[in-house]
Amino acid sequence: MMVATAFDFYLPSELNASHPPERRGIRRDHVKLMVLDKKTGHVSHDQFFHLTDYLNPGDLVVMNNSRTVPAILQGGLYRGTKQIQKAVEIRLARRISEETWDVLVVAEGVKLGDILIFSPELTAVVTNMKAGSPLKTILFSKKGTELFNSIYALGEPIRYEYIYDKWGLDYYQTVFASHPGSVEMPSAGRAFSWELLFKLQRKGIELDFIQLHTGLSYLLDDELETSPTDNYEEYHLSEKTIEKIHKTKTSGGRVIAVGTTVVRALESAGVTGTLNGVTNLYINKQFPLKMVDGIITGFHEPKASHLDMLTAFVPQDLLWNAYEEAIDHQYLWHEFGDMNLIL
Repeated sequence: MMVATAFDFYLPSELNASHPPERRGIRRDHVKLMVLDKKTGHVSHDQFFHLTDYLNPGDLVVMNNSRTVPAILQGGLYRGTKQIQKAVEIRLARRISEETWDVLVVAEGVKLGDILIFSPELTAVVTNMKAGSPLKTILFSKKGTELFNSIYALGEPIRYEYIYDKWGLDYYQTVFASHPGSVEMPSAGRAFSWELLFKLQRKGIELDFIQLHTGLSYLLDDELETSPTDNYEEYHLSEKTIEKIHKTKTSGGRVIAVGTTVVRALESAGVTGTLNGVTNLYINKQFPLKMVDGIITGFHEPKASHLDMLTAFVPQDLLWNAYEEAIDHQYLWHEFGDMNLIL
């Protein structure tokens, strides 16, 4: 098994963005933008709203319009008619089918056949214990849109220790999010406003959308060594997107992915030829990118596997230098933080 990257550095805690930009008094598209030239390593500093200055007519920007679901649910744990625990936290990890999810049950001693009661209208039964994984598979009493409606009514968004306040779900959505399924926000798209999208189009830059539903990235166990190859995520592309990519490349334009999720989906389609599927593709410096030329992404924490993916775009020493500069310039990290364009 491949473990996550050894790309380690010191990140001062004050650079963890704990508040959405809008709660820091700036518009979502006015966060800072670090532009990294993948060939020379040259770094420049700007605001995200000026993204159009770095793209050309004929370039294609591909975004992930997966919508974040409030993936933390609370429920009672029952064995038969007996209540085992009154209040248990359940974190959705990934959707398997219309009514089945892999989940993290934050409780000891959960057994096959145990019942979770979330509300009078929604229950689930544990149908599979995954060997070598803390995840369990559960079968909900509802499916499809009905199930999503219940999840939206009952759940709250996943937040990590650097976010102290409970921000509403809207803060965890991109403006163009439309297909529910991500348990963590596909955050690279968060800085886009409708105004910026129209500005890109007016310059002759093509836009397109795919879906990759993000899985649960942290299983609350620091001892557990997981790799991107353990992380299976559902993706959906259209023929139109593939056609646009080929057209862009043949006419000399560049394909820019908004986020590691888009890179994963597009390159998975490039490897398998499958437009709709599940991917555990691990992209690092050995991986020859076929579909994507550049990436818009946030700043990734030390040792994160996303940093491995970035070395498919830019040599690690140049990325390292750019990250040191980002720290010097007080860029903010994580889903509410600043942005990085590598092109």
